[in-house]
Amino acid sequence: MKRSLVQRKLGRVERALDKAIANAEIPGAVIVASRRVDGERVEAACVRGSAALRPERVPLARDTIFDLASLTKVLATTAAIMRLVDDGSVSLDDPVAKYLPPFGERGKDAVKVRHLLTHSSGLKPWRAFHELLIEKERKTGQRLFGTPEARSFVLERIFRSSLVHEPGAAAVYGDLDFIVLGALVEAVSRSPLDAVCAERVFRPLGLETTFFVRRSGDEPPAPESVRRRFAATEVCPWRGRVVCGEVHDPNASAMGGVAGHAGLFSTADEVHRFGETLLDAWHGRSEIFPPERVREFFTRQRLPESSDWALGWDTPTRGASSSGRYFSEESVGHLGFTGTSIWIDLRRETVVVVLSNRVHPIARRSQFRLRPLVHDLVMEAFDAA
Repeated sequence: MKRSLVQRKLGRVERALDKAIANAEIPGAVIVASRRVDGERVEAACVRGSAALRPERVPLARDTIFDLASLTKVLATTAAIMRLVDDGSVSLDDPVAKYLPPFGERGKDAVKVRHLLTHSSGLKPWRAFHELLIEKERKTGQRLFGTPEARSFVLERIFRSSLVHEPGAAAVYGDLDFIVLGALVEAVSRSPLDAVCAERVFRPLGLETTFFVRRSGDEPPAPESVRRRFAATEVCPWRGRVVCGEVHDPNASAMGGVAGHAGLFSTADEVHRFGETLLDAWHGRSEIFPPERVREFFTRQRLPESSDWALGWDTPTRGASSSGRYFSEESVGHLGFTGTSIWIDLRRETVVVVLSNRVHPIARRSQFRLRPLVHDLVMEAFDAA
C-alpha cells in the first residue's frame, strides 16, 4: 500500500523530468529510491525520456546501462580501499609513497592515503592528459591512446608533479587523487583495478551489470546491438562520434577505460543496491561490509576543518547541497559529471539514485540544477506516504 502511494506521489518527479527533457536539459533519467519505514522497505522508481537522441532516438529503460562517471570514485575505488584497509593491506595514515614509491617525488612524501580520499592531498584537481597524448600521437605517429604506455604516461606525470598546497590545508575536489588511489589499489593487490573491484566488491554484492569497459584507442565502436543497451553520452569532437558503451571521461579513455576516477558503468537498480547494502551495513544489518569500516568511511574527516568530505564520500553542504533540503546531516553521497548521483540518508534510511545522460548530445557546463529539485520531490513523496 505504501509503495503504491509513494509511486503515485512520484508523479511530481515525472513532471519535473518531463520539463527538463522538453527544455533539452537532459535526454532522460532513471530514478530508483527507497526508504525503510517501521522495518518495511518501500521502493519506487520512474523512467523518462531517451537513452540516445543521435544518431537515432532510443527509448530509455529501467535496465539501461549508464556511464557513472565520478560515481566510480565511491562504487569502485573507495570500496576497494575499504576492503584493503579492512584486511590490513593498507593504512589510511600511511604515506602514499609507501605503496607507490615514485609518488614521493617533489615534496609529496607527506601525502597520506587519507588525504587522497578527502581531496586534501594538494595535487592539482585535473589536467588534460588526453590532449598531451593526442599531440604526442600526432607528432610521432605512434598509437598511444588506451595502451599501457598511455596509462604509465598519466601516472608518471602525476608522480612527478608538485603540490599546489600542503596536505590537509585545503580540500579541492578533483580526479588526480583518485587516479592515484586506483594505481595504489593495483599495486597493493597486484591485480588490475577492474578485476579487484569485480572480485571484492561487485560479486559479493550480486552486482552483475556493474563493470568497467576496457578499450584501446584503435578499436571500432561496439556493435549497434550492444550500444542500444547503453545511455549515450557526448558527440565527442576529438573522437568524432557519439560516445556510447565506452567511457566519456577523456583521461579515463586515454588510460584504456579503467581508472580510479571514472570508467564504471551500471544500472540504476544496481547502484541502488550498492547504496542499500552500505546503509544496511552502517545499521549493522549486513556483513558484506563490516559496519565499523562503513561508519569510519562515512565520517567527515575535517581536512581541513571546514571540509565536508568523508572518506571518498561527500556529505551535505548546508544550504547548497545537490541532495536538496531534506537529507539529514547524517547523509553521504556523490555526483558524476555525466548526470549521475547517489545520496544515502543514514538517519532517515533513504537511498535515492538518479542516473541521467545530461551530456548527450553536447556536454554542457550546466550544474544540473534538476538534482536538488528531484531529491526534494522524492523525499516529499516518501513523507506524504
